[in-house]
Amino acid sequence: MQHALHWFEIPVSDIDRAQRFYEAVLGAPLRREAMGAQTLAVLPYAEPGVGGALLAGPQAPLPGAGGSIVYLAAEPTLDAALARALAAGAQLLVPRVDLPDGMGSFVHLRDPDGNRIGLHAQA
Repeated sequence: MQHALHWFEIPVSDIDRAQRFYEAVLGAPLRREAMGAQTLAVLPYAEPGVGGALLAGPQAPLPGAGGSIVYLAAEPTLDAALARALAAGAQLLVPRVDLPDGMGSFVHLRDPDGNRIGLHAQA
């Protein structure tokens, strides 16, 4: 495992306002992307590296589980990490989503303390 953290998302209710705010804070432009019914404003980062985005859409913010989402590396596979998480007491919030263009797959979970987390795997 090269990095424990793969990605993060900051859920927002107004993507335009949030993008202006974070561009002002960072002094750099954010890149807009559509991911199904969701809109992302991707924060600048160098490849390879850990990136993140502002997230607006039907799952952001998820009722009862607001706040930022940290995506942990799912090793050796997403299915294996998900099985371990569920056995340890996690609740599945968003089932497996396969991303386009070789970006991998993810799930969202609620941990035993109520935190919303993501698991992400490239393969």
